[in-house]
Amino acid sequence: MRIATWNVNSVRQRLDHLTYYLREVSPDVLCLQELKCEEKDFPFAAIEAEGYNAAVHGQKTFNGVAILSKRPIEVMKGLPGNDEDTQARYIEAEIPDETGVVRVASIYLPNGNPVGTDKYPYKLNWMERLRTHAKGLLQLEEALVLAGDYNVIPAACDAKDPKAWESDALFLPQTRAQFQALLYLGLTEALRAVTDQAGLYTFWDYQAGAWQRNNGIRIDHLLLSPQAADRLKNVTIDKEMRAREKPSDHVPIRIELD
Repeated sequence: MRIATWNVNSVRQRLDHLTYYLREVSPDVLCLQELKCEEKDFPFAAIEAEGYNAAVHGQKTFNGVAILSKRPIEVMKGLPGNDEDTQARYIEAEIPDETGVVRVASIYLPNGNPVGTDKYPYKLNWMERLRTHAKGLLQLEEALVLAGDYNVIPAACDAKDPKAWESDALFLPQTRAQFQALLYLGLTEALRAVTDQAGLYTFWDYQAGAWQRNNGIRIDHLLLSPQAADRLKNVTIDKEMRAREKPSDHVPIRIELD
């Protein structure tokens, strides 16, 4: 099973890129973030024409997550733990496969900037809610993939210029500690399970020629339960998508499970 995640930075603006990716890479499951549209405006027809079911948790102008799957899916929308949180940042699906069920979540974790505002406490609280929910999911003892844009740079080797990020919400010690707390539950960070190579990025800013200078960061991750980690074959960053005309500032990253 091939599972990918991609912050498309507006699904309607990147629809040609998205349908190209579905045809060329043909993931069994694709988790999307930053749709920037409500469910009623999501391009269901174009996605279905490529052979995919789509489950969408949308929001006007901001946020929005989706799971595209070649197979039927059962869906839960929204991250538990705060009934007053209206931001569309989490969707979870059960997807049948030959071993039973693979549970996949598409996550768009809050950015948290500027740090001196209420956006950073919201980020940390959201991460704590995710940890609590993930702890419960792990008790199901099934293949689980928590995929998405985490807005977390886990380590200095995950940024071309780590010093430039020292005061940023993506790289603050509290942020990285919360991310590690997720891993301490028993989750495996897919890419680091197969390589410790530095210089592997999934995001390049639009400004100051970041892409041309490979001034990137790695903030898109797939975290795996032990049952999923045992099936991990490889991890691929589809970096070439950033070189296309009018691209997202993120690129897809995907795993393959036996």
